[in-house]
Amino acid sequence: MKKVLFVCSQNRLRSPTAEQIFADHPGIEVSSAGTNADADNPLTPELVRWADMIFVMERTHREKLQRRFRGDLKSARIICLSIPDDYAFMDDGLVRLLRAKVGPHLPWKQPYQVVSGFSLATAPSPPHIRA
Repeated sequence: MKKVLFVCSQNRLRSPTAEQIFADHPGIEVSSAGTNADADNPLTPELVRWADMIFVMERTHREKLQRRFRGDLKSARIICLSIPDDYAFMDDGLVRLLRAKVGPHLPWKQPYQVVSGFSLATAPSPPHIRA
């Protein structure tokens, strides 16, 4: 099972939203943290060592992560999502962005399709029509 860590500054809006929407995704274990010392769940060496993939919301988060936890990163893949701090927790726009940007990096089939930036439930195949 892949271990996925989502990182933002305060761990109050973006990364907890990502953790929640991917919590039930098959084949992964998720957690979230913030780079700031006063974050709700501050980033620790243990969390960094735990992760196989780390999604950061902004380049500054990647820079802080690499500077402060260089020795703990092991072979974790770091992906910058370039999502600004403009969204509330579980905002529909944020959820759509996260699904669109995180989905392509996950190594398994997604339970949704991304079409023009929107996530749509996969529709069942139509029944066969008999002549």
